[in-house]
Amino acid sequence: MTERTLRRLLAKVRAGAIPLAEAVERLRGPAFEELGFAKVDHHRELRTGFPEVVYCEGKTVEHIIKILRQISRRHRLALATRASPEVYAAIARQFPQASYNEKARIILVGKPAPPARAARPVIVVSAGTADIPVAEEAAVTAEAMGRRVERIYDVGVAGLHRLLEHRKSLLGASAIIVVAGMEGALASVVGGLVEAPVIAVPTSVGYGASFQGLAALLTMLNSCAAGVAVVNIDNGFGAGYFAALITARGKRR
Repeated sequence: MTERTLRRLLAKVRAGAIPLAEAVERLRGPAFEELGFAKVDHHRELRTGFPEVVYCEGKTVEHIIKILRQISRRHRLALATRASPEVYAAIARQFPQASYNEKARIILVGKPAPPARAARPVIVVSAGTADIPVAEEAAVTAEAMGRRVERIYDVGVAGLHRLLEHRKSLLGASAIIVVAGMEGALASVVGGLVEAPVIAVPTSVGYGASFQGLAALLTMLNSCAAGVAVVNIDNGFGAGYFAALITARGKRR
């Protein structure tokens, strides 16, 4: 059940259009749906503001399709992450309305709510071009959750003047996601320039001693900028989701 559905149900009870006993019966419906191989959490949107998201890696195409079908029946939007082009091709045959961002590796079944144009954007910053796939995962996730997103790519510390060219935009952000591999220093730099919360995403981009993103992760965890939080290596989805939560709470206030 979505928040919108719940509000409509309660409004009908208040107006006398639905007896209280009937409303109680509807609310007693199962919070999740048992598929045998998965338990689809239909009340997650009601609890957290966004439906359950399907992580595709490690799942069969058949399982992904069945889970997406159940989510899309009850929710405006179903989102699947880490999806290959082959997985999307199979899903598109079942869901003609599905769309795919190949860089982000994200499938959307349905359409997100349009963002408020007047709202301050979530800005996604990448240190290098090689970091863009993770940055796009973050950006597309935040957009799917109804946030306006702006992208600033390839502005790493090897050429800091490129970042400073965008300082005015950064100062107008509601939240900033900084995606960087190698030594991961960009998050500290951005965190020292802005008042918005910074979500740092280390990537596995880099030469041998970067240890598949561990060096960037440790740099970001040891940031001297106080407003920086860190997600896991290559976790663009987690960063985009967290940024959307931060900005949603700001809108409620």
